[in-house]
Amino acid sequence: MPHLIAPSVLSADFANLQRDIEMINSSAADWFHVDVMDGVFVPNISFGFPVMEAISRFARKPLDVHLMIVNPDQYIERFAAAGAAVITVHYEACTHLHRTVQAIHAAGCKAGVALNPHTPVSLLSDILADLDMVLIMSVNPGFGGQQFIPNSLNKIAALRKMAAAVNPDLLIEVDGGVGLHNTAALLQAGANVLVAGNAIFAAASPMAMISELKQIDGGFVQHV
Repeated sequence: MPHLIAPSVLSADFANLQRDIEMINSSAADWFHVDVMDGVFVPNISFGFPVMEAISRFARKPLDVHLMIVNPDQYIERFAAAGAAVITVHYEACTHLHRTVQAIHAAGCKAGVALNPHTPVSLLSDILADLDMVLIMSVNPGFGGQQFIPNSLNKIAALRKMAAAVNPDLLIEVDGGVGLHNTAALLQAGANVLVAGNAIFAAASPMAMISELKQIDGGFVQHV
């Protein structure tokens, strides 16, 4: 099956948010990627429940919610109620990761775990079978428009190899510096969910850019 494209709402025009949501609804995109930042775990603040609920009212595709926050456990049920289909927490922010993943599943959402660029994928070996998705951060989280970190390709390949034995249907998502220049390489390494922000919303035609990203064939057999 084809890979998934998840445009990052953080790069949308917030003065015309409904317009950009409708564009994604009408496009070849699969998910909405929603970055939630608290200014503590990462050096930036994005948006909270009112904006999340507004997006949910108009979105006709699943909301992929990435929590870049400390103590995410206290908000899991609220994000699920606000419309999240997938909730991803950071390995680095969770003291009791199994408990957090169980709480996400109990809330009726798919569970993802994100890894910062410096965090090795080997640290997920004991929980990999319980996850629906792993998000490889290919930039340092907190801001859009950063340059892709090349070692991310090695991490994706290593993670796909790990997952083959215990969770072959694992979704591997990549966020940061994704565009036409590296999509094929990301897919070849084993990724099957691509988050793109500036590459889409800074394009002359965001909808056409989504279609181009969707049509690239990396030659990897996807498990989606």
